[in-house]
Amino acid sequence: MKLIKLITIIIVCVFTGQAQQTPADTQSKSQAIIGGTAHIGNGMVIENCLITFDNGVFQNVSEYNGTEDLSQMEVIDAKGQHIYPGFIVPNSTLGLIEIDAVRATDDDSELGTWNPHIRSLIAYNAESKVVESMRPNGVLLAQITPRSGRISGTSSIVQLDAWNWEDAVIKIDDGIHMNWPNSFTRGRWWLGEDPGLKSNPKYSSQTLEIEAYFNNAKANSDNTKASDNLPLNAMRGLFDQTKTLYIHVNDEKGIVDAVEFSKSQGLSKLVIVGGYEAYKLASYLKENDIAVLLQRVHSRPNSDDHDYDLPYKMASLLVNEGVLVGLETSGDMERMNSRNLPFYAGTTVAHGLSKAQALQLITLNTAKILGIDNSYGSLEVGKSATLFISTGDALDMRSNNLTNAYIDGREISLESHQTELWKRYSEKYENN
Repeated sequence: MKLIKLITIIIVCVFTGQAQQTPADTQSKSQAIIGGTAHIGNGMVIENCLITFDNGVFQNVSEYNGTEDLSQMEVIDAKGQHIYPGFIVPNSTLGLIEIDAVRATDDDSELGTWNPHIRSLIAYNAESKVVESMRPNGVLLAQITPRSGRISGTSSIVQLDAWNWEDAVIKIDDGIHMNWPNSFTRGRWWLGEDPGLKSNPKYSSQTLEIEAYFNNAKANSDNTKASDNLPLNAMRGLFDQTKTLYIHVNDEKGIVDAVEFSKSQGLSKLVIVGGYEAYKLASYLKENDIAVLLQRVHSRPNSDDHDYDLPYKMASLLVNEGVLVGLETSGDMERMNSRNLPFYAGTTVAHGLSKAQALQLITLNTAKILGIDNSYGSLEVGKSATLFISTGDALDMRSNNLTNAYIDGREISLESHQTELWKRYSEKYENN
């Protein structure tokens, strides 16, 4: 047993390499960015802008005319460059898994079916090598989300430059995540069953189990006396509207059933996560004021008779109907794919959205869905100075090239173990 532990430690050390970049210090001097093109995040674009921030908060976002007194500020000339609010990746396991093959670094799920009391935040590793690799692409905030079970647990929102989870947290326990049962299932071909889709015979009983659990939770929340039932206590926030219920569901019937169930329980804060067939219900979702965190854009259609580009155009099908949409990146290698969030948004531009609309999918829209839009998601006076400067279009992988990035006004490092290796081997081959 000791040998196994020793081998695990060695593997972790070998794969993680050097320590994380030291988190940036608190902003100590007022700063001004001039001359760049500011993509505000709310649909507006300001050419030749002036952006000032102090104590981590935007003081001015306007057109630059050259007459402003900036003598007491540190000035950054961004002429010919682009300025964006920090991108936000929701429904992510960043910081919960480091190396898939090393179980000791995997802490994204718990045993059991009903785990609303499991808090992803306290398992978050702020010094993760994967986390630091997000920043060079402009992904500066994340919703850290647990997995597995019928109710997976409680997520929290963090910024991606911190010593520990206490320093990283932006919003504690923002919502509870539930996996809605599939209304259809595939036959088990290895048992001689037809491998095609068929109705899930357990669907009704599974939804009844959910209803019974929520009824118990509601009764517990109505009871003013203290309870020692940790799972049910964690559900209280859903009924007093301090937490959002994130229901992970993809099929059309499941989405409708999930929404109607939430309404029957008196839950007003509901978000659909995944939503593969949400485009079929755009008017229904708009009518019920339901937001969608849409599945990874770079995916294949689920069925042979679906349009080949359906995952690419789902966002436009929903946005054009007035549904509030954000993008999420869950799936295989989701932690690594989180860095591609801006390019998923860029793909939607080729399939029906404007660049301003696509940007909102990963900035202000997501901030609204997560309930942090008062401070994050756009370049607006009074909000957190969480932004970055890119030499080109940040939604295009060919031109997304960050020169500066800030979280709460702190200028953060854009170095990571990957950029260090790139420089090392670039020099090697340049010298040969």
